[in-house]
Amino acid sequence: MPFINATQVRAGMIVNFENELCRVISVEHQTPGNLPARVVVKMKRLKDGINRENRFGSADKVDKASLEQHMLEYLYEDGDHLVFMNNETYEQLEVSKEILGDDLVFLEPNMQVEIEFYEGQPMSATLPPSVVLEIVETDPVMKNANATGSYKPAKLDNGITVGVPPYMEAGQKIRVNTVDRTFMERVK
Repeated sequence: MPFINATQVRAGMIVNFENELCRVISVEHQTPGNLPARVVVKMKRLKDGINRENRFGSADKVDKASLEQHMLEYLYEDGDHLVFMNNETYEQLEVSKEILGDDLVFLEPNMQVEIEFYEGQPMSATLPPSVVLEIVETDPVMKNANATGSYKPAKLDNGITVGVPPYMEAGQKIRVNTVDRTFMERVK
């Protein structure tokens, strides 16, 4: 089993904690006064969704689950499942929508998604770092608007709202970061 330092734990990782697979939700590094540094890890147990929290010393080792990664192409939605295809074997497999969680809004047909498997079971999915979406609704362009001003909310064609520069208008395409859901650039 690959053990890593507690300071290397990142959100989204799957760890084996007390013989239970858990997805890391958040990691907070704390250095309380004259006490030794510690890492507070919030995680969700995969089998039942129960949240857990643990404090690790900065020198503690954490068991990072060995996961197999496969790039799969998203085909279509089927009830509570998503159907993906392995482009090497052309094998199709169903993955629960829960694995994508809030990132489901970014999923588009033919998108390449990295799915991590543990002992043959799909555990997590990683979308491409950015997607191109169209602005469907935003405030009108302001006179003398420039890129240095504050951002205004814009509703995108997938239903989410992100902040965009004031000169952007409905109908324009933008690149959005899928990790933190922020505007990256205008796409011509």
